[in-house]
Amino acid sequence: MTTALYLPEENIDMIAATSVLQQQAADIRTRTINWASYMQSQMISEEDYKAISALDKSRASYLAQNSSQVVKTLLNLVSHLSKDSTIQYILVLLDDLLQEDRSRVDLFHETAGKLKQCIWGPFLNLLNRQDGFIVNMSSRILAKFACWGHETMPKSDLNFYLQFLKDQLATNGLAYLQEMAQLAKRTQTIIVHTHGLHGKDKDHHGHQYSPTLAQLQHQHELAERANERYREVAGGDEQQQQSGIPNNEYIQSVARCLQMMLRVDEYRFAFVGVDGISTLIRILSSRVNFQVQYQLVFCLWVLTFNPLLAAKMNKFSVIPILADILSDCAKEKVTRIILAVFRNLIEKPEDSSVAKDHCIAMVQCKVLKQLSILEQRRFDDEDITADVEYLSEKLQNSVQDLSSFDEYATEVRSGRLEWSPVHKSAKFWRENAQRLNEKNYELLRILVHLLETSKDAIILSVACFDIGEYVRHYPRGKHVLEQLGGKQIVMQHLGHEDPNVRYEALLAVQKLMVHNWEYLGKQLEKENENQKQGAAPIAGKA
Repeated sequence: MTTALYLPEENIDMIAATSVLQQQAADIRTRTINWASYMQSQMISEEDYKAISALDKSRASYLAQNSSQVVKTLLNLVSHLSKDSTIQYILVLLDDLLQEDRSRVDLFHETAGKLKQCIWGPFLNLLNRQDGFIVNMSSRILAKFACWGHETMPKSDLNFYLQFLKDQLATNGLAYLQEMAQLAKRTQTIIVHTHGLHGKDKDHHGHQYSPTLAQLQHQHELAERANERYREVAGGDEQQQQSGIPNNEYIQSVARCLQMMLRVDEYRFAFVGVDGISTLIRILSSRVNFQVQYQLVFCLWVLTFNPLLAAKMNKFSVIPILADILSDCAKEKVTRIILAVFRNLIEKPEDSSVAKDHCIAMVQCKVLKQLSILEQRRFDDEDITADVEYLSEKLQNSVQDLSSFDEYATEVRSGRLEWSPVHKSAKFWRENAQRLNEKNYELLRILVHLLETSKDAIILSVACFDIGEYVRHYPRGKHVLEQLGGKQIVMQHLGHEDPNVRYEALLAVQKLMVHNWEYLGKQLEKENENQKQGAAPIAGKA
């Protein structure tokens, strides 16, 4: 039996009538299918012909008296017919039946069981069709079969379906980003062209043309209009976005299926098993519209109701990504769902140390600052106010208990290094350099990994500095760093294009070398002292 987390339907936003899928479904409902021709060509049986014809004429009354026959006929038609327009019509009819009464999901399961038919197979096969509507409507029906009845989807079918949803999300997300990149490029071209018109103008003496104030204002207005167009498509009304971005028209439909599936606890671990969280985070880290943001953050929210998943969630950098969205978002529904995720990340983990780490991570990502801004606003939604108060209290308490090393470790684990005071504190490094060896050199490995993978100049500069301080204050630091391959990576940054990175890399290399010189210097001093002590008696006799 599926154990769905109880959530009010208005929160799940499952039946929004703005999606492309439902706009198409409205058109498909008006079609008339010539079922008689299918029977005459022996593509369907007489029994199925009578059932589907009666269902078209008087759906409610025929279904009430012949429910088993309706299920049998619909499964037969979906399995044996192939014409796109006909399959589309059957899928819309079936989806409408389920939407009208959820208990019909169990009717389908029971009837299919009696007929010894697989209810999943026909719809899973349709996921391989070329028609986007058929694929996404089949996916929607599968989600309802999996979530609204007493039977769960078999494990092999479940993994296939969740992998499909993940891949569809990634594909649609990529299409969205490509559209945004093209639009941004066109916008930039307009702005550059506008600047260029004035930049190339010269007077008859050959002197550079200097635009008047009015002309500058006109230039600024052109750029602003271009930017407004970009914002309108990138983050404005979802209906406008859908009509403007055909390549990712089904992304909301895919996300809704995932919203449904992840309400069921048994399906959550399977989704994590296909690396689904990474896909959600990757799409959220790009600039997607607020409706998609809301739906994907909703997926993260329902995942955090499982204590084990809530404890592991920030290994996927959930907190930094959501903190960024929170600082930029203008939509109340997105704010509400992000705050709900943050609250679950503190409340749900059974290990209090995990909850503490999540609090520290939120502080590190400037969530406290955003909470203070939200406290100044008035919200109609009481949940937002309650969550802001709860999070503010928890984060303030964590700040009071926070040691400098806790703060440093959280910053390193977040991967978002910046020149916070702890890095430049000589006292901190004297007391804590050797703690970078804890948990099999966890923090040191992260610093080396950041040097290897990050493109951000500040992160690279800070990582070089920290490695230099570690080597400077920990006697075996150079040896450990060489074992981890860090020395070579630091030296590669001596030729980095950013002067600050080059400077910090040079300092780090110097500290590596000075460490050796200091060691050799101490050895020489020791030998000199021994020689002096050995020579002292002879000097006395002389």
